[in-house]
Amino acid sequence: MSKIFLINLVIFGLFLSGCSTKSRYVNYGYSGSETKTYSSNKNDYNTKISEKAYRHPTMRPYVVYGVKYYPKDVEVGDKFSGNASWYGPDFHGKFTSNGERYNMYEMTAAHKTLPMNTVVRVVNKKNGLSTVVRINDRGPFISTRIIDLSNTAARKIKMIGAGTVPVTIEVLGFYSKNKRRSTIKIKPIKSKRIIPTTPIKNTKTATYALQIASFTNIEGAMKIQEQHDNTDGYKTIIKDVQSDSGRLFKVYLRGFQSEQEIRDYKANSDFSNSFIVRED
Repeated sequence: MSKIFLINLVIFGLFLSGCSTKSRYVNYGYSGSETKTYSSNKNDYNTKISEKAYRHPTMRPYVVYGVKYYPKDVEVGDKFSGNASWYGPDFHGKFTSNGERYNMYEMTAAHKTLPMNTVVRVVNKKNGLSTVVRINDRGPFISTRIIDLSNTAARKIKMIGAGTVPVTIEVLGFYSKNKRRSTIKIKPIKSKRIIPTTPIKNTKTATYALQIASFTNIEGAMKIQEQHDNTDGYKTIIKDVQSDSGRLFKVYLRGFQSEQEIRDYKANSDFSNSFIVRED
């Protein structure tokens, strides 16, 4: 996009979600070998959505194609019926609504209002086959459909050829990375402002940032900036960069006080695949 109409793009960037996005992420880096499945046992998940997740930007009302959607909390055991569809290669590697990159080989799905990381069992009414998926995206934005399955999840219930099938959805719980570590005692970090244990040269005048995303269009960058701004107290900015391969819009997380702090944060956060950038 060579010309930017700021007002329209701000609105577009804030509300464009899930399967409706046309953004293109520069570095995909996914393969089928990274497939992640989820248990059908309700005891493996939290029974309530966390307060942090409930306050996440993905729980705010949003508008797509003139329709306003209101994400809301649900209870374990809640059931819904409707039609399921699926999405695959055209979206592989693109950002989902919660900031992850869509991997068509993982057991994930898009839903218009369920909280992110809700784990649900999806049953194909036509053949009785079921699969368990984690919600990490918004959509499908068609009134007759209630869930968009990943390519692999759709194959599990044999609906690829049909395109859409009637399903029932049951909420199993809410996924947390720490849920299955109950037997491991981990001392919590009280502050992200970690003081380096060894002196680091040339850090008095240098500042550091994490490059968490890179786009060829402004809309995708604005979406990620909105989602991750003020994460753990750090701020996001967008830099318009002209590279050998063309124009890029890079999203940075800033506010780190030292090289040690940013390295420790990167290693212990959801941004472990990001890039550390030194800003003199």
